Amino acid sequence: MDFGQLLAIVIGCIFVSNYVLMRYLGLCPFVGVSKDLDSALGMGMAVIFVMTMASLATWLVYTYILVPMGLVYLRTIAFILVIAALVQFVEMVLEKTSPVLHRSLGIYLPLITTNCAVLGVAVVNVDEFMVAGIPRNASFIYTVVNGFSAGVGFTLALILMAAIRERIQLDAIPKPMQGIPITFILAALMALAFLGFTGLKIA
Repeated sequence: MDFGQLLAIVIGCIFVSNYVLMRYLGLCPFVGVSKDLDSALGMGMAVIFVMTMASLATWLVYTYILVPMGLVYLRTIAFILVIAALVQFVEMVLEKTSPVLHRSLGIYLPLITTNCAVLGVAVVNVDEFMVAGIPRNASFIYTVVNGFSAGVGFTLALILMAAIRERIQLDAIPKPMQGIPITFILAALMALAFLGFTGLKIA
């Protein structure tokens, strides 16, 4: 296991190849949940957990079920089923063990099922850390770290957008630009700002 590569994965997922601002995945919850910091933080924590666990579960399913049975072509369907089942399991556990947290997340928790960034992480894990369906050395660790880091990057983008949107509510914005239009402009400016990390290299 190469700790330099682990660091490169973390920095890459959070800044260089942010799944929201650079890969353009998960834009629906990014725009819909970033209206206030509390919702953004709650959604971000849930996404970090689900992305990490989904990366772990999909690696196991792909390595020990799809590849041995010659069903690699079904990976997208299998990953969607795994992610949906995982989100439902998390929702049931939270409802039983922490009703307050479950109520605070509200509709945002089941919406993670439709967050294409979670599926994107699972697909990228297979493409980057496996060769012809065969796991590379320490690919399991890299996969989990990649999922966790992608969740952190998603949360960072969500919190930054929420902070900006809360701030601009106090500004005099022309009526035609209020709401979604100004949000899209902000998202574009944030993506341009994150382009500054594109040339970042980890030795």
